[in-house]
Amino acid sequence: MATEIDMPSTRRVVLVLGRSVVTIALLVVVYFLAPLDPTQDTSTLILFLLGLAALVAMIVYQLRAIVTARYPGLRAVEAFASAIPLFLLLFAATYTAVSAARPDNFSEALTRIDALYFTVTVFATVGFGDITPLSQGARVLVTIQMVANLLVLGLLVNSILEAVRRGKSRRNSAPDPTAPPTGEEPS
Repeated sequence: MATEIDMPSTRRVVLVLGRSVVTIALLVVVYFLAPLDPTQDTSTLILFLLGLAALVAMIVYQLRAIVTARYPGLRAVEAFASAIPLFLLLFAATYTAVSAARPDNFSEALTRIDALYFTVTVFATVGFGDITPLSQGARVLVTIQMVANLLVLGLLVNSILEAVRRGKSRRNSAPDPTAPPTGEEPS
């Protein structure tokens, strides 16, 4: 059972929430300021795949950080605050570039806001139908997002919760540095 000493302070919680908000804001700013190449070619696909690889690497780093964190639950909040927005913005940027290269890929040309809106509606499985993929390539990309959504929602959430559990278990099994020595000699 956690003691009051083991609980994070209100200041620490506010700091984590603040860092999470700043992380999300910075990711959104980068999305809106990043130059997106309007040519639909293999470089768009390569950049998209590199973005997915960077996302996976970041998630692996975050999972390890959660397990070793003093407050794994708070570290998990930061992991979600970076992983989910990065995932959504990666797809939104790709949709923006694909639409700019060929406006007939979607039912309407997508601005960055339109692409972000579309990405979130697909992620939330709402799919209002006001924006639809028309070309085979756009439909494949949206299908990839739908499958990735399931993976993110299932695997990411489960992995982060498991990392929190392991971090708390590791922390609870660690010796208390303030406890008096037991008097036993190490063998």
